[in-house]
Amino acid sequence: MSSVRELAPGRALDLACGTGRNALWLAEHGWKVTAVDGSPVAIEMLRQRGENIDARIADLERGEYMIEPESWELILMCRYLQRDLFEPSKNGVVPGGVIIAVVRLEGQYRVNPGELAGYFEGFEILHSRESSMAEIVARRPARG
Repeated sequence: MSSVRELAPGRALDLACGTGRNALWLAEHGWKVTAVDGSPVAIEMLRQRGENIDARIADLERGEYMIEPESWELILMCRYLQRDLFEPSKNGVVPGGVIIAVVRLEGQYRVNPGELAGYFEGFEILHSRESSMAEIVARRPARG
């Protein structure tokens, strides 16, 4: 999460957080974190480890969690692919806010080479890399 180290802590949304490795790191570094996952077991594990994290059980594929527009300084989608979450995530970050997405390039739930960057047209790409994983760090343009 080295690119996050340069950001001033604010509100962060960790989508498909699992047991909360990234959410815990963010909370330890001053972020106010909401973490969402469809697994009650994973969320319970996170709640036991991260008392100051707003951990929520929600099936993202069924639309059980809505990303409020312009509500987050940071949104994470790490090791999870749900293509219809990219647009709400882009709208969910405040102007100048950042999205971090990490998705497989191999296996069942994967993007094609170059696909991930295509979702962030109009955003400033701070980092982009493709190996066995595609990863991107993209900043929403600040209002002029």
